[in-house]
Amino acid sequence: MHETIIILDFGSQYTQLIARRVRELNVYCEIHPYNSIPEINQNIKGVILSGSPYSVRDKNAPRPDLSDIRKIFPILGVCYGAQYLANIDGGEVLPSKIREYGRANLSFIDSSNELMKGMTNGCQVWMSHGDTILNIPDGYKIVTSTADVKVGGFKIEGEDTYGIQFHPEVYHTPEGMILLRNFIVDICGCSQSWTPESFVDTTIAELKKKLTDDKVVLGLSGGVDSSVASVLLHKAIGKNLTCIFVDNGLLRKNEFESVLDSYKHMGLNVIGVDSKKRFYKALAGITDPELKRKAIGNTFIEVFDDEAHKIKNVNWLAQGTIYPDIIESKSVKGPSATIKSHHNVGGLPDFMKLKIVEPLNTLFKDEVRRIGKALKMDDSLLGRHPFPGPGLGIRILSDVTEEKVRVLQEADYIFIEGLKKYGLYDEVWQAGAILLPVQSVGVMGDERTYENAIVLRAVGSTDGMTADWSHLPYKFLAKISNEIINKVKGVNRVVYDISSKPPATIEWE
Repeated sequence: MHETIIILDFGSQYTQLIARRVRELNVYCEIHPYNSIPEINQNIKGVILSGSPYSVRDKNAPRPDLSDIRKIFPILGVCYGAQYLANIDGGEVLPSKIREYGRANLSFIDSSNELMKGMTNGCQVWMSHGDTILNIPDGYKIVTSTADVKVGGFKIEGEDTYGIQFHPEVYHTPEGMILLRNFIVDICGCSQSWTPESFVDTTIAELKKKLTDDKVVLGLSGGVDSSVASVLLHKAIGKNLTCIFVDNGLLRKNEFESVLDSYKHMGLNVIGVDSKKRFYKALAGITDPELKRKAIGNTFIEVFDDEAHKIKNVNWLAQGTIYPDIIESKSVKGPSATIKSHHNVGGLPDFMKLKIVEPLNTLFKDEVRRIGKALKMDDSLLGRHPFPGPGLGIRILSDVTEEKVRVLQEADYIFIEGLKKYGLYDEVWQAGAILLPVQSVGVMGDERTYENAIVLRAVGSTDGMTADWSHLPYKFLAKISNEIINKVKGVNRVVYDISSKPPATIEWE
């Protein structure tokens, strides 16, 4: 088992970023809702309390009982976490008299304090809170301040408990990783041994023990996650793994054939299934995005179940579920306040009678790629852009028909191949085309047209949790737009999406 840092999530937009920073220190961590503190075990080395959109003075503010972890594990409260500690110990937390959002500078640092060791006086930090700790409780010692915030950070005497009113995890706190390393490595005593190589060795050993001689089926998508999962499982159980790649009619142009070909060279046992007509029938007339996802998911399960029954004595279904799938499918308030249905989260219908194994469900996307490198997988496969499980079905913003899929596949193909041709593909996290449910007036030759509009979307990110639109060259966009309009029958207008996540999502549906 890994040394673990527990992050209690109070609903901050930055919680996942805290986890990313901890992982960058080669230390394993887990995010848990504030009201679901995990059972104490010897692998836990420390606890981080996240920020929150709430004020500690709000009637419905998160108020967990920390008595089982305080003085047992080192604790770092970030923003709301710090204010909550001060509040429950009798300190005074009040609305800030001045705006405390954005860049600030530390004007005082107690360099003798272990948390602040190595940080530079005057260094920039990022504030994001409407309250401030006005008076600290007895036994609290101030370890850092800004010109406007006296209690920038504190330590509680007699315990390894700390609080800071700025965010060390964000880019705008350049020395934030120094502080996090001080807490995680020096105060919590983590050995920084959670590396891709150690993950591969541990996971293969765990899979061998868990699966023994059982047979496993895995649904391949051609993407990074399912591909890395398949290689890990293949190394663990060899011929007992069967991979099924379903053509749902919503893949990119030529993808079914090219993906099957690429897997031939990896030694995997892969079955290809053409089920386009079945999916189109299931999607007929459906326009609601959530209903589309459900129709695609249910049809996939039916197809997959049909194929799995052809293999004798299958016990397990393997999935390429990754950590963001799980995080985005649950709420800090308990029952899921779902942003969208994830096709690989939530279990299976009773009739399938298969147990689930998810070897990547603790990893972020960039970590999955690093695991793939440790497995010596081909860079062209590991470098592929993420592609949604429902495929082009959620990039057609209306009912799905075979003709609409054709139009979108052709436009998407020109865009993606253009990114590759002009050396832009690896600079982009994810890219694709979207078919809008609108038609616009155009002129082609001497004729007036009334045809479809295509949106091009390209974003930069590290894990998909946040994303900024990619600033692709105007000349490139002009060339791609011209090529799509000239070559794709049914399209007379191309636009480029310049919204970021948040507030927008990467996909349109």
